[in-house]
Amino acid sequence: MLNESTPSTNREILEFADKDGLSRYAADRFFELAAHRHQQGLPFTVALAGGSTPELMYKLLAASNHENQTLIDWKQVYFFFCDERSVPADAPESNFRLAKETLFSHVDLPVKNIFRMPAEFPDHDDAARQYEAILRRYFDSGDTIASKLPRLDLILLGIGTDGHTASLFPHKPALQESKRLVVATEPGLKPFVPRLTLTYPVLNNAANVIFLVSGEDKADVLARVLEGPADPEGLPSQNIAPANGKLIWLIDSEAASKLRSRTASRISE
Repeated sequence: MLNESTPSTNREILEFADKDGLSRYAADRFFELAAHRHQQGLPFTVALAGGSTPELMYKLLAASNHENQTLIDWKQVYFFFCDERSVPADAPESNFRLAKETLFSHVDLPVKNIFRMPAEFPDHDDAARQYEAILRRYFDSGDTIASKLPRLDLILLGIGTDGHTASLFPHKPALQESKRLVVATEPGLKPFVPRLTLTYPVLNNAANVIFLVSGEDKADVLARVLEGPADPEGLPSQNIAPANGKLIWLIDSEAASKLRSRTASRISE
């Protein structure tokens, strides 16, 4: 399915019968990656996606009866966010609220392990710089702070019907950012409120990036992103290509329905 117009990267595409199967695989992969880090005596760092698609995955991660719960120590898991809307933390549109209600509140996770984007601050650029400072402090290992790029163990992403990912929207200035880790940006879709978003330098420095794509409404854009010509301005999702990491697209059959070449590994329950 990889074509010449697609950025070269260590990419894998897995298709599932439905959203349930996709979410279960994503949760299992989360536990597997976390357990590997813990075995090395290291913390596990994650940046969470917003939107509705990851909700089931978050609930599965929190399920006390999940067979892999014993593999990890939640006290050694640290959560960041890929993006956030400029709304209060308890607003229905808040990505933090979704993660808190479906995951954080149900596991033995210290509050200090959660790094929420302060997107509700009235000065959005200042809020972005504050979150960038948080990232730099956490991931600094003695390198010159200005040149240190965070390397998250796992970044979860989705795509919008316009091809955006995180809050990197088509034809917005944030797409050109090469130095800042976090920027404020205007949205391209509803709700039309300003956003904070991680930038490509952070997203493409991750050890693992997993896209979760579900539903018939994503079929057209998914075909364009995976099989269409390169369109870095119009399809920001195409620009996700970790230089020294692994990229996995998890898609359900509805989202995959308009792919010309469905040669991806197919997993069914």
